[in-house]
Parts: sequence; structure tokens; C-alpha cells
Amino acid sequence: MEFLADRQDAKSPRETSYITSVKGINENTTFNMANVPKRPRYAKINGLLYPEMFSPKCFQEAMEYKPKPGDVFIDTYPKCGTTWMQNVAMYIFRKGKGLDDPSEFLKFAPFIDMLGIEGINNMPRPGAFKTHLPYSYMPYSPEAKYIFVSRNPKDCCVSFYHHARNEPGFGYWDGEFKDFFELFMAGELEYNDYFDHLLDWYPHRNDPNVFYTKYEDMKKDIKGVILKLSTFLGKEYIEAIEKDNSVLNNIIYFSGFEYMKKHLSDVYDIDKDEKHVGRLYTGFLHSYEFTKALNLPDDLPELEFVRKGIVGDWKNHFSAEQTERLNKKFLQKLNGTEVLEWYPMEN
Repeated sequence: MEFLADRQDAKSPRETSYITSVKGINENTTFNMANVPKRPRYAKINGLLYPEMFSPKCFQEAMEYKPKPGDVFIDTYPKCGTTWMQNVAMYIFRKGKGLDDPSEFLKFAPFIDMLGIEGINNMPRPGAFKTHLPYSYMPYSPEAKYIFVSRNPKDCCVSFYHHARNEPGFGYWDGEFKDFFELFMAGELEYNDYFDHLLDWYPHRNDPNVFYTKYEDMKKDIKGVILKLSTFLGKEYIEAIEKDNSVLNNIIYFSGFEYMKKHLSDVYDIDKDEKHVGRLYTGFLHSYEFTKALNLPDDLPELEFVRKGIVGDWKNHFSAEQTERLNKKFLQKLNGTEVLEWYPMEN
């Protein structure tokens, strides 16, 4: 199997399209794209799809940033545990201390794909940047650290679908799962194909400056993941936990789904707070104005920033045919990798 990161002839992603660089992206697979009536709103830079609501300038800034020694990045394919890991890392850095205002989350754990260089420069350090960029597009330095989280592709697909419907800026409030499934299978979603994103990171899972974990492991043993991540991030963080058990308890509490669901619901809702941190960022305001200009229906449900956060929800959405098709692609794309052991195929 050929990985883009292993290729001697691999060019900078700003010189060639990621889609065309990975061999056999949709090889031997048929997708019903002609029957997909509606798609989320995306734009494209250098072959990489991203939300159209994002400022292209900010998105480009994220890709072109030169990491500084000690920088930390959290990277996942969308809907694979990013927000959860952001909160875990943020409260490790804060040694269990809570935020004064939930909207400060944007400042302490900035989504650089949306906020660009402003988000990077305004983040209090130490901290971690959020991104969904494939490894080949990542700002990389051996002196930076990278946290990567993967998730079962079926659960990812379902969570991604609800996210696309729930986020007004995608203009996909009335999208249907059967159509979204075709987009997922074809890799026609933001940040392109799930499998290629995973394969781009896979060769680096054991690099000394990479911390890799699975969403399912976080659900099974969040305490164990926190302890390992604290050790990875620095001696002072694991020592803080060992010295005071309340630090670990607070990290678990503040990064728990009940707390996040209650306190992060309004993080991206600038209308509810005149002092909202998002007003500081050009990239955030760009997304806000883009969404307002869509003339969306008045009866849209409120944005649900944190949804279920469970394992196995795909069983409530996938048909037998969809399960068979995704299993087939899973085997085609990931044959010869350990990923087959991480996510045994279920029917």
C-alpha cells in the first residue's frame, strides 16, 4: 500500500491536489452521485474541500502557518471527537481550572481553519490549536506536538450528517441521510475522503511528537487517555494530576458530555452575547455574515454544538445495503493496515 507521506515524489499540498495524489481514492467503487439532489455548501483550495462559510484567507493562513517550538495541534477528520479532545487538552493545560465564560473556548482552543492567524496569535499559551487538515496539508514541525483522534467511519458518517444539517452555514437543514451517505462514500465532503485522511496520518501514529488515540478508547477509559496525554504534553501536567487528585476529577468533569452540552451550546452564537469572544476574530465574523446572508428559514432548530457522543449510533441510520457498501470500501482502502483490527466490520 502506498501512503502519500511515504512517497519520495510527494509535493507540497499547495502544489498538487490531495485528491489526485492518493492512488485509488475511489477505485473499483460505484457511487450514486447523479441522484444526490443537495449538498452542504463547500469551497475548494488546492483540491481540498472546506466549508464555504469559512474565510478563504483564514483557511489559507492555517495551512501556511509555520509552527513554533512547543505548539500543539489537535487534528481529526470532522466529527471524530475533536471538541471532546479540545476540552480534554485545554483543561489539562489549565490544570483543571474552569473557564470564566464558555465563549472563551474559542480563544483557548481556536479552530484555526476558521480563525486563521488571528486565532493562532490570540491563543493564550500553553494551548492547542484545532484543525481538520490532512497530514499532508498540516503545518508541520518536529518541534511541535500533534494529537490525532480517529473514529469508526460509520459513527463518523452519522455524526457528520447531523452536524451538516444542524449548522446553518452549510445550508443543509433539509438534507437526507441517504444523500449524505453517498457524499461520504465518494469523499465529497469537507476535508475530502475519510479514509484518505486517516491513511495520511496512519504512518505517523507512532512518531515521537504524535499522540494517537481512538474516540472509542476515550469513551471506554477517559481517565487513562487523560493520564497518557498529560504525560505526552509535559512533565508539569502529569505532576499536577499526581499531586492533586481534584485536577484529574475537574478535567473529567469539564470535558464531560453533560457539561459540554450545557455550556458550549452558545459558543458559536454571537447574537446571544454582545461581549462574545467571536467578535474579536475576522474569520468568525466572516462565517457569521455568510450564514446570515443565506436567508434561511425562521424555524430552524437551535444549533446543537454537542450532540450524543455515543458509540454505535450508526446502527440507527444505516440500511443493510449501506452497511455492506461501507464495509466493502473500508476493506478496499485499509487492507494491510492495523485499522482493520481497530474497527472490526459489523453488519
